[in-house]
Amino acid sequence: MEGLPGVGLVGKIAADHLVREFDMTHVASCHCEGIPNVVIYAEDERDVRPPVRFYADEARDLLALQSDVPISPNAAVDFASCVTGWLGENDATPLYLSGLPEEKEGIPELYGVHTGDAEGLLADHDIPAPSENGMISGPTGALLAEASEQDLDSLGLVVQANANFPDPEAARVLLTRAIGPIAGVDVETDTLVEQADRIAQAREQLAQQMQQAEEESTRAEPLGMYQ
Repeated sequence: MEGLPGVGLVGKIAADHLVREFDMTHVASCHCEGIPNVVIYAEDERDVRPPVRFYADEARDLLALQSDVPISPNAAVDFASCVTGWLGENDATPLYLSGLPEEKEGIPELYGVHTGDAEGLLADHDIPAPSENGMISGPTGALLAEASEQDLDSLGLVVQANANFPDPEAARVLLTRAIGPIAGVDVETDTLVEQADRIAQAREQLAQQMQQAEEESTRAEPLGMYQ
């Protein structure tokens, strides 16, 4: 599963949660075009690590791409080619995640699209098709476009998400309704519910602290009937 920052940070929140809950092992680092030349360090640790990394859980046959930085949309094509090549070499079926910035009523809605012969995975797990025309842009869109061009099996999972705030609730829907069932794993998500509650209670303070980027790293958006 891919965890690039984007609308609602849904992919990043979901990937970070899986890596933490399953204590996944860092198996590879990404050095593709478009990744900022920075390093990341963690609390109480002296070593540094690249900002985009792959983690694995061999027992669960699970691979997660964890990213601490956005990928430049201008370099999305090169990044997608680089990552897709590595996934192909390792016989992975990628799940690409994107937030759809629109108002939600109740539980966020989830949609699924596919490339190659992966449509059966959506049908098997009752993940509906989109209810309107749309587009997935940024690096996640480029990854899906590359998979489509190469006729590789992949899924694009789109969930309604808050456009201005991190959305743990939407990430939880991805994990419980799509990623967990498709990957055949049980994921504890109580902590994500607690995060969602805290964020809902503190949105006024968050609005003062956060600056919305002019361009999201990745997002889904409606196109309208005739586009």
